[in-house]
Amino acid sequence: MKRTPLLASLAVVAVMALAGCGGGDEALDTDNDSDSGSGDSQEIVVGSANFPENILLGEIYTGALDGAGLEATHRANIGSREAYLPGMLDGSLQVFPEYTGVLRDYFALESGDKMTASDSEGVYAELQEQLPPELEVLPFSEAEDKDAVVVTSETAEEYDLQSIGDLAPVAGDLTLGGPPEWKERQTGLPGLEDVYGVVFGKYVVKDAGGPLTLDALLNDEIQAGNLFSTNPSIAAEDLVVLDDPDSLFAAQNVVPLVAADSMSPELEDALNGVSEALNTDNLSDMVTRVVIDKEDPEDVAEDFLTENNLN
Repeated sequence: MKRTPLLASLAVVAVMALAGCGGGDEALDTDNDSDSGSGDSQEIVVGSANFPENILLGEIYTGALDGAGLEATHRANIGSREAYLPGMLDGSLQVFPEYTGVLRDYFALESGDKMTASDSEGVYAELQEQLPPELEVLPFSEAEDKDAVVVTSETAEEYDLQSIGDLAPVAGDLTLGGPPEWKERQTGLPGLEDVYGVVFGKYVVKDAGGPLTLDALLNDEIQAGNLFSTNPSIAAEDLVVLDDPDSLFAAQNVVPLVAADSMSPELEDALNGVSEALNTDNLSDMVTRVVIDKEDPEDVAEDFLTENNLN
C-alpha cells in the first residue's frame, strides 16, 4: 500500500492544526521537538482528544507509564484525528488512546482498501494492515465505545424509530447534529446514506459526542445526534440509541496507538496492563463519574490505577 500520499496530506493538516483548531481544540506545540520527540528523549507525551472519555483514558495511560518508571506527560483536548495524527508522525506525541474501528476506517479512506470486518478481532487485524510504518497498536482492550445515532424517546415514539434504517422515510424532515468530521467520514453522513439510505434535511455541526450535541438534542434543535455509547447521559436523559444491524459502526475497542520509535518493553507492559484491566462496564462507570458527578479525570484515573495495581 502506498503511504506517501497519507504522510504528505497529514503534513499539510499539521500546519493547519498548529494554526489553531475550532471547538476549543488545543494546538500541538512542536516548537520543542528536540525535547519531546521520540528519537532522543525519554519523555513520553500522551495525547488525548477533545471529549471526556478520551481525556480520562489519557490520564490513565499517563499514570500507568509513570508507574512503570517512565517519564510521561499528558497533553489533553487536542481535537480530532486530523489534528493529532500529524503529532504522532512528527514526534511531538508518542502515545494516544484510540478506537479500533474508526482508526482503521480513517486510514482505509486514504488507501482505498475496502474494509469488511465488523467484529473486534477482524477489525483489529484490518487496522494493523492499514497503519503506516511509523505507528503501531498494542493489543486492544475489552472496553468498547461506539459511535451511535441517538434520538429522544419522544422522537423515537413519534416516528416509530428502533433502528437507523427506520429514519430513511423521515430523515428529510429532521436535523442531525455531530462533529464537523462527520460531514466527510464514512461513519458519518456518507455512510448513513450508503448503508441505510438515510439523508437528513439538515446537518448541524456540534461536538464529538459532547455537551453541545446533547443539549441540542434535548432542546429539539436537532432531532438526532451522534453520541458515544458509553455516554452516561443516554440513560440519565432516557435517550434511545438506534440499532445498527448493518454494522455501519464496526467494533471500536479502546487501543493504545504508539509511535513506533517510542516502543519499549516497559511501555508495552504498562499499557498492556491498562488494556487488560479495562472493560466496557468499568469505563462507563468512570465516564459517569467524570461527566455526571463532575469529578476530576485525574482523580478518577488514579483510583482505577490504584485498584488495578498499575501505579
